[in-house]
Amino acid sequence: MEHCFKLGLYRQGLLHDMSKYMPSEFLVGAKYYQGDRSPNNAEREEKGYSAAWLHHKGRNKHHFEYWIDYQIDDKDHAMGGMRMPRRYVAEMLADRIAASKVYNKDKYTRHDPLNYFLKGKDHYMMHPQTMKEIEHLLQILDEQGEDACFWYTRNVYLKKEPLKKHRKKKS
Repeated sequence: MEHCFKLGLYRQGLLHDMSKYMPSEFLVGAKYYQGDRSPNNAEREEKGYSAAWLHHKGRNKHHFEYWIDYQIDDKDHAMGGMRMPRRYVAEMLADRIAASKVYNKDKYTRHDPLNYFLKGKDHYMMHPQTMKEIEHLLQILDEQGEDACFWYTRNVYLKKEPLKKHRKKKS
Protein backbone atom coordinates (compact mmCIF):
# COMPACT_ATOMS: atom_id res chain seq x y z
CA MET A 1 0.00 0.00 0.00
CA GLU A 2 2.78 2.40 0.94
CA HIS A 3 4.57 1.92 -2.38
CA CYS A 4 1.35 2.27 -4.41
CA PHE A 5 0.65 5.55 -2.59
CA LYS A 6 4.11 6.82 -3.56
CA LEU A 7 3.19 6.04 -7.17
CA GLY A 8 -0.13 7.90 -6.90
CA LEU A 9 -2.08 4.64 -7.13
CA TYR A 10 -4.25 5.29 -4.06
CA ARG A 11 -7.22 3.09 -4.96
CA GLN A 12 -4.95 0.21 -5.98
CA GLY A 13 -2.95 0.65 -2.78
CA LEU A 14 -6.07 0.41 -0.63
CA LEU A 15 -7.44 -2.59 -2.52
CA HIS A 16 -4.12 -4.36 -3.13
CA ASP A 17 -4.29 -8.13 -2.50
CA MET A 18 -7.69 -8.00 -0.78
CA SER A 19 -8.27 -11.59 -1.93
CA LYS A 20 -5.71 -12.68 0.69
CA TYR A 21 -8.45 -12.24 3.29
CA MET A 22 -10.73 -14.76 1.61
CA PRO A 23 -10.68 -18.18 3.32
CA SER A 24 -9.16 -19.96 0.29
CA GLU A 25 -6.03 -17.80 0.64
CA PHE A 26 -6.01 -16.72 4.28
CA LEU A 27 -6.23 -20.22 5.75
CA VAL A 28 -3.43 -21.50 3.51
CA GLY A 29 -1.31 -18.49 4.47
CA ALA A 30 -1.86 -19.20 8.16
CA LYS A 31 -1.20 -22.94 7.81
CA TYR A 32 1.98 -22.67 5.73
CA TYR A 33 3.44 -19.39 7.01
CA GLN A 34 7.25 -19.48 7.34
CA GLY A 35 8.24 -15.81 7.18
CA ASP A 36 11.04 -16.07 4.64
CA ARG A 37 9.13 -17.28 1.56
CA SER A 38 5.62 -17.51 0.21
CA PRO A 39 3.33 -19.96 2.01
CA ASN A 40 2.08 -20.89 -1.46
CA ASN A 41 5.41 -22.61 -2.13
CA ALA A 42 4.92 -24.84 0.91
CA GLU A 43 1.36 -25.69 -0.15
CA ARG A 44 2.68 -26.45 -3.64
CA GLU A 45 5.35 -28.78 -2.22
CA GLU A 46 2.78 -30.68 -0.17
CA LYS A 47 -0.05 -30.91 -2.71
CA GLY A 48 1.70 -30.54 -6.06
CA TYR A 49 -0.12 -27.24 -6.71
CA SER A 50 -1.18 -24.18 -4.77
CA ALA A 51 -4.93 -23.60 -4.67
CA ALA A 52 -4.28 -20.32 -2.86
CA TRP A 53 -2.01 -19.07 -5.66
CA LEU A 54 -4.43 -20.15 -8.39
CA HIS A 55 -7.15 -18.20 -6.58
CA HIS A 56 -4.90 -15.19 -5.94
CA LYS A 57 -3.45 -14.71 -9.42
CA GLY A 58 -6.90 -14.96 -10.98
CA ARG A 59 -8.17 -12.00 -8.96
CA ASN A 60 -5.23 -9.59 -8.84
CA LYS A 61 -4.36 -7.76 -12.05
CA HIS A 62 -0.88 -6.75 -10.86
CA HIS A 63 0.29 -10.36 -11.35
CA PHE A 64 1.38 -11.04 -14.92
CA GLU A 65 -0.11 -14.53 -14.62
CA TYR A 66 -3.57 -12.89 -14.51
CA TRP A 67 -2.95 -11.75 -18.10
CA ILE A 68 -2.25 -15.18 -19.63
CA ASP A 69 -4.76 -15.98 -22.35
CA TYR A 70 -5.01 -17.43 -25.84
CA GLN A 71 -2.84 -15.51 -28.30
CA ILE A 72 -4.74 -13.14 -30.55
CA ASP A 73 -4.91 -14.36 -34.16
CA ASP A 74 -3.16 -17.65 -33.30
CA LYS A 75 -4.80 -20.54 -35.15
CA ASP A 76 -3.08 -23.09 -32.88
CA HIS A 77 -4.71 -21.60 -29.75
CA ALA A 78 -1.35 -21.09 -28.04
CA MET A 79 -1.35 -19.49 -24.61
CA GLY A 80 0.73 -16.40 -23.96
CA GLY A 81 1.06 -13.26 -21.95
CA MET A 82 -1.17 -10.32 -22.85
CA ARG A 83 0.13 -6.79 -22.50
CA MET A 84 -0.58 -5.36 -19.08
CA PRO A 85 -1.92 -1.82 -18.60
CA ARG A 86 0.75 0.46 -17.12
CA ARG A 87 -1.05 1.00 -13.81
CA TYR A 88 -0.85 -2.74 -13.11
CA VAL A 89 2.80 -2.92 -14.16
CA ALA A 90 3.45 -0.10 -11.66
CA GLU A 91 1.55 -2.02 -8.97
CA MET A 92 3.58 -5.14 -9.85
CA LEU A 93 6.73 -3.07 -9.31
CA ALA A 94 5.49 -1.96 -5.89
CA ASP A 95 4.56 -5.55 -5.02
CA ARG A 96 7.95 -6.95 -6.05
CA ILE A 97 9.80 -4.35 -3.97
CA ALA A 98 7.60 -5.00 -0.93
CA ALA A 99 7.94 -8.79 -1.28
CA SER A 100 11.73 -8.50 -1.52
CA LYS A 101 11.74 -6.43 1.68
CA VAL A 102 9.52 -8.93 3.50
CA TYR A 103 11.44 -12.04 2.46
CA ASN A 104 14.96 -10.59 2.74
CA LYS A 105 14.25 -8.60 5.92
CA ASP A 106 17.29 -6.57 7.07
CA LYS A 107 19.43 -8.10 4.30
CA TYR A 108 17.31 -6.34 1.63
CA THR A 109 19.09 -4.17 -0.92
CA ARG A 110 17.68 -2.26 -3.87
CA HIS A 111 19.27 -4.89 -6.13
CA ASP A 112 17.10 -7.76 -4.83
CA PRO A 113 13.92 -7.12 -6.91
CA LEU A 114 15.84 -6.98 -10.21
CA ASN A 115 17.95 -10.03 -9.32
CA TYR A 116 14.81 -12.01 -8.47
CA PHE A 117 13.18 -10.93 -11.74
CA LEU A 118 16.22 -11.84 -13.84
CA LYS A 119 16.47 -15.25 -12.18
CA GLY A 120 13.01 -16.24 -13.44
CA LYS A 121 12.74 -14.08 -16.56
CA ASP A 122 13.39 -16.87 -19.06
CA HIS A 123 10.48 -18.87 -17.67
CA TYR A 124 7.86 -16.11 -17.43
CA MET A 125 4.90 -16.26 -19.78
CA MET A 126 4.80 -12.48 -20.00
CA HIS A 127 4.07 -10.20 -22.93
CA PRO A 128 7.38 -8.91 -24.37
CA GLN A 129 6.41 -5.23 -23.90
CA THR A 130 5.32 -5.83 -20.31
CA MET A 131 8.61 -7.67 -19.70
CA LYS A 132 10.57 -4.76 -21.14
CA GLU A 133 8.65 -2.21 -19.03
CA ILE A 134 8.96 -3.98 -15.66
CA GLU A 135 12.63 -4.76 -16.28
CA HIS A 136 13.28 -1.10 -17.11
CA LEU A 137 11.60 0.05 -13.89
CA LEU A 138 13.54 -2.51 -11.85
CA GLN A 139 16.79 -1.36 -13.47
CA ILE A 140 16.07 2.22 -12.39
CA LEU A 141 15.54 0.94 -8.85
CA ASP A 142 18.74 -1.10 -9.03
CA GLU A 143 20.89 1.74 -10.38
CA GLN A 144 19.36 4.86 -8.81
CA GLY A 145 17.34 3.74 -5.78
CA GLU A 146 13.74 3.76 -4.66
CA ASP A 147 13.10 7.52 -4.69
CA ALA A 148 14.29 7.87 -8.31
CA CYS A 149 12.37 4.75 -9.37
CA PHE A 150 9.11 5.92 -7.78
CA TRP A 151 9.53 9.44 -9.18
CA TYR A 152 10.12 8.12 -12.71
CA THR A 153 7.27 5.61 -12.49
CA ARG A 154 4.77 8.20 -11.23
CA ASN A 155 5.84 11.21 -13.30
CA VAL A 156 7.01 9.65 -16.58
CA TYR A 157 5.95 6.01 -16.98
CA LEU A 158 2.37 6.41 -15.76
CA LYS A 159 1.91 9.65 -17.73
CA LYS A 160 2.60 8.00 -21.08
CA GLU A 161 -0.24 7.10 -23.41
CA PRO A 162 -2.37 4.29 -21.93
CA LEU A 163 -2.66 0.90 -23.56
CA LYS A 164 -5.22 1.01 -26.35
CA LYS A 165 -7.78 -1.73 -26.71
CA HIS A 166 -7.28 -4.19 -29.55
CA ARG A 167 -9.77 -3.54 -32.30
CA LYS A 168 -10.34 -5.53 -35.44
CA LYS A 169 -9.70 -3.61 -38.62
CA LYS A 170 -12.73 -2.90 -40.76
CA SER A 171 -12.58 -4.43 -44.21
